[in-house]
Amino acid sequence: MSHWAILSGIEANLTAYEAVLEDIKRQVPKVTELYILGDAINASPASEKIVQRIRNPRIGELVPQVCKGWWEEQVLMLHGFVPDVEPNPLVEKYGVAVAKSLWDSISKETVSWISNLHFAFMEFDCLLLHGSSLSVLESLTPESSPLLLLDRIARSNANRLFCGRSGQTFLYQIKDGSLSSNVLTLDGEEVSQTFNASDRCVIGVGNVGGTPNKATYTIYSPNTDIVKFQTLRYGKSKGFGKS
Repeated sequence: MSHWAILSGIEANLTAYEAVLEDIKRQVPKVTELYILGDAINASPASEKIVQRIRNPRIGELVPQVCKGWWEEQVLMLHGFVPDVEPNPLVEKYGVAVAKSLWDSISKETVSWISNLHFAFMEFDCLLLHGSSLSVLESLTPESSPLLLLDRIARSNANRLFCGRSGQTFLYQIKDGSLSSNVLTLDGEEVSQTFNASDRCVIGVGNVGGTPNKATYTIYSPNTDIVKFQTLRYGKSKGFGKS
């Protein structure tokens, strides 16, 4: 049986990542797949260490499957791999100094690695990604409108959408809903589509490294459809363990 550990938002916090890896090893049943839904890095020199740790798992550890996050997308914008948008989200949110720090902190080898990361993973009826099915920059939360969440699921044709951009752990269920669209083509032909949804879910997988001494991530079994959120307190004064 498959059991997934789904992470996001390591944000160059190697201590937090190591704590999560240790917790994953303690899981029963055993975790069989490890997904990292972006934001493994941030604008600090520690980013290189976390990338090397992810790319070089130790003997007996799972090989992570990694997709792009918000920070990785900023790297690709800085280096011209993807079109820049106006206003630049990195400069607008953190300023020019942080943009320069990100440029200085990421090696060319890591830029090349980032450029080859997937946008998302589709496994069984599950879509795993950082932002949404529309954009890596978009954040889905329990406060997002039901119409928007339904639209993002409809775009993917998945039943379970796992995302990490918000940093929150949440399970948002859509019991019944429908979405209709009408497209008027240039030759005047109107195309109508209706998407009916039942028992669809959007799952926020948490954040590993953004909060000092606290990491959250998600365990999921596609066979039983059970979602379990993990919260870890780590650090010398608090030790490791599940809260």
